[in-house]
Amino acid sequence: MSPVRGYVFDAYGTLFDVHAVVEAGREITADPAALSALWRQKQLEYTWLRALMGRYEDFWAVTESALRYALRRLGLPASEPQIRRLMDAYLALTCFPDVRPGLERLAGRPRAILSNGAPRMLEAAVRSSGLGAHVDHVLSVDAVKTYKPSPRVYALGPETLRVPAGELLFVSSNAWDVAGAKACGYRVAWCNRADAPEEELGAPADLVVTGLDQLPV
Repeated sequence: MSPVRGYVFDAYGTLFDVHAVVEAGREITADPAALSALWRQKQLEYTWLRALMGRYEDFWAVTESALRYALRRLGLPASEPQIRRLMDAYLALTCFPDVRPGLERLAGRPRAILSNGAPRMLEAAVRSSGLGAHVDHVLSVDAVKTYKPSPRVYALGPETLRVPAGELLFVSSNAWDVAGAKACGYRVAWCNRADAPEEELGAPADLVVTGLDQLPV
């Protein structure tokens, strides 16, 4: 792959491990992994549905709605303080081990986060993870009031970095997000840590890695 002029990263599932909330879930269930998986599934579904309906709410509100659905679906009683503790876990998600060294290797060219996350969620996650020194821009879909994979979201990268999409490398662990960015003209890298199959969306990644420390410099 020829050199790129900047990097744009998805946040949740790519930089931050969304399933770090499992520990907080142990307070209310013996199977916190099942709660985390359903919570994440509904969180994404609600972003897509709200985008299609044109009824935007920020990612904090969407995340809480998804959690409340998951608790009801799994028959898990939870008090309001327990729900607050689960939500607060999203403000202090841990990074994957390859993230910090991966970002450090790319210093010298702009590094941006482009995420569904609400601004305060992203600010808290970047601060708690100590990634602030390794990213130059933190971009939220809140600026355009819709969610990925809307082209309006992906346009925020080139607009902010002042670099054409075709000269940026978009990096995500979510294959559907990779396809969305590719459809908007980015060069794309899929961080496939889980050895998952490609999505059948006709927009394959230009590069597949298993960690951010494998990205081209």
